[in-house]
Amino acid sequence: MKLNELRDNEGARYRKKRLGRGIGSGKGKTSGKGVKGQKAREGVSLNGFEGGQLPIYRRLPKRGFTNIFRKVYAPVNLGTIERAIEEGKIRELSSVTEATLKEAGLVTSGKHAGVRILAKGELTKKVTFEVSGVSAAARAIIEKVGGRVILPEEKTLVSDISK
Repeated sequence: MKLNELRDNEGARYRKKRLGRGIGSGKGKTSGKGVKGQKAREGVSLNGFEGGQLPIYRRLPKRGFTNIFRKVYAPVNLGTIERAIEEGKIRELSSVTEATLKEAGLVTSGKHAGVRILAKGELTKKVTFEVSGVSAAARAIIEKVGGRVILPEEKTLVSDISK
C-alpha cells in the first residue's frame, strides 16, 4: 500500500448535499425549501400566524387570573420524616419545627410560605410538629402514635388566652 492509495472506509465521510446548484443536483432552484419568499428564509417563525386573520389566541376570551399573593407550601411526607429519624438526621422529637426539617434536608430551598405535612408513608415515633400545615390524614396518623401538631393559628390562640 502506498500513501496515494490511502482512503477512508466507504461511508465514513458523508458529503453534504450542495443546495441550489442546478436542476440536475436534485436540490436546485428552491433548495428543498419548497417555496420562495418568507418561508424559504432562515430564522422566520410563523407560529400562530393565520394570514392576517385575527389569530385564535386573540379571538378567544381571557379566563381566570394568577393570584400573586398565593402561598406555596413545601410538602413533606410522613414516610420521609420517619426515614430521617431512623438515619439520625432528626434527633429531638419533642419539637420538630420547619427549621429542623430544613436542616435535615427534607425541605429544599425555595420561596415557600412554610411546610405542610402529608400522609404518604408511616410514622412509628411520638413526634410533636410545629409546622404551617398538615393534611387531615397525616394529623390522624400523628395523633394515633401519640404525637401532636401545633399550627401557627393554634399558637396565636393559646397566647391570646394567656393574656
